[in-house]
Amino acid sequence: MPGTRKLGRAAAHRMAMLRAMVTFLLEKGKIETTLYRAKEVRSMTEKMITLAKENSLYNKRLAMAFITKEDVVKKLFDEIAPKYLKQNGGYTRIIKLGPRRGDAAEMSIIELI
Repeated sequence: MPGTRKLGRAAAHRMAMLRAMVTFLLEKGKIETTLYRAKEVRSMTEKMITLAKENSLYNKRLAMAFITKEDVVKKLFDEIAPKYLKQNGGYTRIIKLGPRRGDAAEMSIIELI
């Protein structure tokens, strides 16, 4: 279930971090982060892509309420979502990298397929 991991942050900080990471993932296509953050970002990103598959004003407003950049929302509706019209989920991939050198946190790469 998305949103159940606290990630060592207060609720407002956690939501701001996840919004920024989802925006960056949709903008760049790939980010490197810890495994648990990647799992949270995956669920939020897949919800945004599923939302964008139906191109309506209501869905654009819902996406704009979560994604922090207007041009990323435009890219989501015009470029990203049409690629996944025939696919029901599984839009992202998480690749494990191993432990981080400083604190041994499990690192991973999350990317759009």
